[in-house]
Amino acid sequence: MIFTSDNGPWLVKGNDGGSALPLRAGKGTTYEGGVRVPCIARWPGRIPAGTVCPEMAANFDIYPTLAKLAGATVPEDRIIDGRDIWPLLSGQPGAKSPHEALFYYRGNALQAVRSGRWKLILEHQPQGSKETTPLALYDLETDIGETRDLSAGYPKLVQRLQQMAEKCRDDIGDSVTGRTGRNCRPPGKV
Repeated sequence: MIFTSDNGPWLVKGNDGGSALPLRAGKGTTYEGGVRVPCIARWPGRIPAGTVCPEMAANFDIYPTLAKLAGATVPEDRIIDGRDIWPLLSGQPGAKSPHEALFYYRGNALQAVRSGRWKLILEHQPQGSKETTPLALYDLETDIGETRDLSAGYPKLVQRLQQMAEKCRDDIGDSVTGRTGRNCRPPGKV
């Protein structure tokens, strides 16, 4: 059994929408309060009880993971962004995220990139806002609430994360920069 969610609390609902504290913001943002959600997995005898995994993963990793566990294969005629996270779920010693980076979009706008403990908020104008969110770098191991911008102290790291963002824009696209991307994935359908 896997229990998870797609977004953080719905901020427009006020107190009725919930709280992501100590994380910053909520649903509709690319801050951790909007994208970091609980994931609880239970499989007696296969997933060790009471373990916590700090590694990065995403909901789109569930599909290839369950496909592999069921003995199925994922299609090879299209790009599948998800990766097998069974080593993380099953608590294998030393298991690491299969992602070098995760990219945080709001609609078709790339707004942030995360690699390990580091998250770079890209300069962007949030939907419905007249103000621009400035570029900022956060160390999520020491500042889970994204309160201290460290970008001035880590220019090479900022540059590396910006290069990852540029590769993502070339691949998937970005409405902020007007790029379509050579491998733009169509949205899923139910």
